[in-house]
Amino acid sequence: MSSLDGPENTPGPPPILNPAGGANQVRVRAYNERLVLSLVRLYGALSKADIARRSGLSAQTVSVIMRVLEKEGLLSRGAPVRGRVGQPSIPMHLNPDAVYSFGLKMGRRSADLVLMDFVGRIRMQLHRTYAYPLPNEILAFVTSGIREIEDRLDEKQRGRIAGLGIAAPFELWNWADEVGAPPGAMEVWRDVDLQADVATRVSHPVFLQNDATSACGAELVFGVGPSYPDFVYFFIGSFIGGGIVLNSAIFSGRTGTAGAIGPLPVRGKNGETKQLLEIASIFVLENMLRERGIDPEPLWYSADDWVDFGEPMETWIQDTAKALAQAIVAAASIVDFSAAVIDGGFPNWVRSRIVQATINEAAKLDLQGVVMPDIIEGAVGAQARAIGGASLPIFARYLTDQNVLFKEIDHAEGT
Repeated sequence: MSSLDGPENTPGPPPILNPAGGANQVRVRAYNERLVLSLVRLYGALSKADIARRSGLSAQTVSVIMRVLEKEGLLSRGAPVRGRVGQPSIPMHLNPDAVYSFGLKMGRRSADLVLMDFVGRIRMQLHRTYAYPLPNEILAFVTSGIREIEDRLDEKQRGRIAGLGIAAPFELWNWADEVGAPPGAMEVWRDVDLQADVATRVSHPVFLQNDATSACGAELVFGVGPSYPDFVYFFIGSFIGGGIVLNSAIFSGRTGTAGAIGPLPVRGKNGETKQLLEIASIFVLENMLRERGIDPEPLWYSADDWVDFGEPMETWIQDTAKALAQAIVAAASIVDFSAAVIDGGFPNWVRSRIVQATINEAAKLDLQGVVMPDIIEGAVGAQARAIGGASLPIFARYLTDQNVLFKEIDHAEGT
């Protein structure tokens, strides 16, 4: 078992020194190990000297930690890098096969269960579509899916699973009309504790987070986060959602709903006020296709395999871009974001068209007094929600929060 395990090892700064008995050495060691692993994850590969410089830890401490992490299989050695003088440095990187984690994305039209490795790559994936989500169907999918994936792993690999992270929309009962559920069908969700119900059926620790927040977290960790410390994030799924990143950390606000950009008021085609989610959501495209006699089901089969639906898709993209441009200007008027990141549950070519159209529409707005952020594509893609969910057990057990990590780097570098 990794030395990072155990109840003492929670994310956060090292404990205050106790003048009578010194520091809690177990906890300090665990924190420092998390810090080293997080630095290596952030930069891809680092030598011992690089880690000592970026972490502020002594060279001796880093050497001890690196030996432990390498022995436990969490770190792997790269090829020696020879400099002009002295011994060659040996870059260390995360061992992708050291840790695995399950991620469940539960959407309004489909669910995905993924097995992710230590560096954020999806190793296995199962997909299920439905007319609307019901608790028993979701529970059956996740329990049978985990069993199916684990059957493909050997005993050693199964022992490396850190847990299951669920990315799910909250208050599902509020969206019954939009997803076309029969009256009262979604009310069952009011009495469901999804995290607790899943935990009774699987043998792994279970974590739960809002789906849009999970997608934003995935972008922060595995996407554009290292390049943009502050950004507003839009994820276009059945319903558009999002998040806010400030100082390289997700900002959830007083009630945890900061960045819930769906309710943002924007102007519709005829000048009427609508919520952003009423325009820039995939369910709107679904309804447009159905009104034209086109089967919308392919939208939910696979996020990577959409076809170009022609005129209705182009209309939806342009309407979405107009609404997104207004939302971005509104957000930039309040917070000086460095980027507005757009992603969604669709292929990259759809994302590219939406982003370019949004850039074009933003240029038509009155931007006096507004410092516009870069409007860019997300780097994680359609599985951002599942990846963000799968990240929860890994961060809980092995890594340091992004905000804490960057504070440590700044402190070590004297900035």
